Parts: sequence; structure tokens; C-alpha cells
Amino acid sequence: METLYPFSDEKVKELNRQFYNTYYNDNYPRTYLIGINPGRFGAGVTGIPFTDPIRLAEVLGIEHELDKKPELSSKFIYEVIEAAGGPDVFFGSFYFTSVSPVGFVKGGKNLNYYDLPGLQNALEPFMIKAMHEQFECIKPVTKAAFCLGMGKNYKYFSSLNERYGFFEEIIPLPHPRWIMQYRLRRKKEFVGNYIESLSPFLR
Repeated sequence: METLYPFSDEKVKELNRQFYNTYYNDNYPRTYLIGINPGRFGAGVTGIPFTDPIRLAEVLGIEHELDKKPELSSKFIYEVIEAAGGPDVFFGSFYFTSVSPVGFVKGGKNLNYYDLPGLQNALEPFMIKAMHEQFECIKPVTKAAFCLGMGKNYKYFSSLNERYGFFEEIIPLPHPRWIMQYRLRRKKEFVGNYIESLSPFLR
């Protein structure tokens, strides 16, 4: 098993500084959108959740030298962002993160934090600490957060939330990768469902 942690690269750190200084350089609270963990073609490369190197350059205008491979989840999410009014509007209201801020790869494939027995439990103190640290940097709208993934990710994070009271309510949404991999023909429908759910939280 390998760990995805791109922040040892100074170039990735600089890309993140550009992104967060552009969209989060204020004190407004954001509604949290919480995924599973970084993937090997998205946040595992860019350090920015649900943002692959293609979207980073072509949509956000942040130039870089990363390998421009697409990630299915990123492609879907940026269609949602466009439908919501574009990056300025979207990131002014929402903040992406993951239950586990560190990603994993095994056998050349993404590994979710809940896929290996014991990994989830071993990571739990770190994940709780990371969530609290993010609250200090980007103030959350605590009345609700969205969990991307309606199965194991939702079940586990809901359990964490019951114990630690991060948010008043956790609202599940189907995971972008599941949509792109298994429901691609209904993609526009799911983009519409996302917008319907997120619109009341737009600032």
C-alpha cells in the first residue's frame, strides 16, 4: 500500500497557495462537501480535492507542469461548479474536503480508507484532528454538510459526526465516481440533483 501525499513537492504547495488565496482569502463560512479520500489522478496529484490537473489549468487558470491526466470525479464536479455559476460563486459558498485527507493506492488502484480492515480505525484520530484543523482555517456552516458517497463513507462519517458533533446534519449525495462509472447516461440528471440540493446553501 502506498500513501498519496503530494505536499512534499514544493510546486504542489505553490499551486495550493494560489488556489486557496484566490478562493478562500476571506472570513466567510463555507458549507463543507466531504468526499472519501484523495485519488491518484485528482487530489492525490494536485492536493486540491476533486480537482485534477486538467481542471486546475483549463478551468481555474492555474498553470502547472503536472501530468494532465483526467479524473472522472473531477470532471463531474466541475460540471456541477459550472452549473452553479462558476468557480467564484461555487467556492465562495462551498469547501471540498475528505473524511481522510490522505489517499491510498494498492496494486496501482485507488484504495478507500474503509477498504482495509483496521485502516479506518487506525486513521480515526488523525481524521478527527484534521477536521478540527480545517475548521480553524475555513469556518464551516455547521447546520449541515454534504457527504459524497451514500454508502460506507456516509455511514462512517455520520457515526463520527454523532460522536463529535461537527455538523447538525449530514446530507448524502451520490459519489461523482459512481455516477460517472455506473450512471453516465444520467449524468445531466445527477448534475441537476446536485444543484437542487446545493442551491439553498449558495451565498
